[in-house]
Amino acid sequence: MSVFCHVGAHLRMNPGLGSCRDAHRWARSYAALAASPRSLSYATNTKGGLRFVHTGSRLQPAYPGHIPLTPFESAFLAVGSALMSLIDTCRADIVAACRETTAGPILVKLRDIMLESPEGRLILKERPRINSQTLDLENLRSLPENTFGRAYVGWLDACKVTPDSRDPVRYVDDPELAYVMQRYRETHDFYHALFGFKVYALPELSLKAFEFTNLGFPMTALSLGASVRLKSAQRARLWSEFVPWVVRCGSHARCLLTIYWEERWEQDLDEMKREFGVWDPPAGITIPRPSRFTSS
Repeated sequence: MSVFCHVGAHLRMNPGLGSCRDAHRWARSYAALAASPRSLSYATNTKGGLRFVHTGSRLQPAYPGHIPLTPFESAFLAVGSALMSLIDTCRADIVAACRETTAGPILVKLRDIMLESPEGRLILKERPRINSQTLDLENLRSLPENTFGRAYVGWLDACKVTPDSRDPVRYVDDPELAYVMQRYRETHDFYHALFGFKVYALPELSLKAFEFTNLGFPMTALSLGASVRLKSAQRARLWSEFVPWVVRCGSHARCLLTIYWEERWEQDLDEMKREFGVWDPPAGITIPRPSRFTSS
């Protein structure tokens, strides 16, 4: 019997799983099963509830940290992590797993777009990483105002975040495509700095919508489902002001994955926006311009 049949049987035998708390626990188990370090898994009913049984051996990892999944497991993890991310939007690891398992042909398309760009080809050749070990943040703080490097480090200081907050890619099998996903993940904060977006629900959802129109990741569109958690006034602004902006701006802009951001620290921010074909979002969700470039 398939695992989905076991799931259905378990739910019929346990009608109490309709509560939010039980759904939360179920989603955790659901996502954890597919992420198991063994390749074959099935579920059985016990007196105490559902018990997961794992059998078989795992394919060899293609790169450090890689967790190979069978097609069934990948689909299982995609569904489980999507469910879990809707229940608990703060679980960055689950959101990351969902993004990796739902990217599919989008990663191939983005890799091909990068190969068509001189900067993109260089990125794929050199595979730079973005973290506190590879960035000289003090040097960025010394750059003139309105340069991209100064804007980026000013954004880090203002929002109290670090370049080390991105999880490694685990569920993408091809090493080159895994790097494309990692590159997207690590350059996300550069998009924040480019537009000056603050870090809370409304600007984050606006940026996710921009990423969907510019890059095409399905999970970034699914993230808009979290708009139901916004206050009514914020939700109205999201759909009436910011979504129209991201549709126009994101589809008009150059693919941001083709930009070698680390080679542009000294470039004027306004000049970059003109080159990339982007413009500022509606007011109210960005860091005020003077403080955006003031070092702490």
